[in-house]
Amino acid sequence: MTIGSIALAMGLYALFPIVKEYTSYAGIGDTPSDLHAALSLVLGWLLVFRTNAAYARWWEARTLWGSLINCSRNLAIKIQEFFPDLTSDQRRFLCRHLSEFPRALTCHLRKETYAGPIFQGATPTHVPLAISQDIYRWISSRLADKPFDRDLLRILDCETAKLMDICGACERIAKTPMVQSYRIFARQCIFLFLFTLPWGLVHDFMWWTLPLTIVVSYFMVGMEVVAEHVEEPFGFDEDDLDLEGMSQTIANSVEEIFYNSRREFSEPSKA
Repeated sequence: MTIGSIALAMGLYALFPIVKEYTSYAGIGDTPSDLHAALSLVLGWLLVFRTNAAYARWWEARTLWGSLINCSRNLAIKIQEFFPDLTSDQRRFLCRHLSEFPRALTCHLRKETYAGPIFQGATPTHVPLAISQDIYRWISSRLADKPFDRDLLRILDCETAKLMDICGACERIAKTPMVQSYRIFARQCIFLFLFTLPWGLVHDFMWWTLPLTIVVSYFMVGMEVVAEHVEEPFGFDEDDLDLEGMSQTIANSVEEIFYNSRREFSEPSKA
């Protein structure tokens, strides 16, 4: 059921206490409106905490993917400038691996099968891990004969290690959902509040109880639904992160660094 449907259903339910007020049973079952004012305060705190906890997961995921964009760009820039003698095959290898890492991570977080161009044979179980390992192997092979390999390795490792750090943090968010008992408790509190709401409003508001019940139900249920959608940021809902768009941003940036930024550096003249 949609949020609007639930709100309308609660509006129909509110007709029972309204009609009762015009019968000989008026006053039976009514609850003080002050009681619901106190309950609404407690329930408001509960929903605010629920929504903030869900949004914190979403924002952390967005921050991690922002770091992945910066990390990919920085690693591509450092490799491009520290190894100016890259062959076309090496350039293609690095561009492909850095571009496919976020796409592989997207499939990994969504538990989908990765069908990218990197692994032609059997696809590894953990594709982002295999891609990161390939990048480390390439760095190791290039630094084997360099006299300053340790310093340069430290510089490159600063960015390369972030790939798996970000992957692990995203896995933590994806595999650690909100506590089920807390989610059930919040829904039970919302249901109890909405179930008794018309009986607390009808004595003071009469027919105004109907629109008030619909409006309050819409926002109460809506906050719970929004929190439920936002707490899983790697899915396909409209509130989830645009992983495909950010992956394409990384691919475009890496391709530009490796293929379109090769230019001669001229030191500015001193005044």
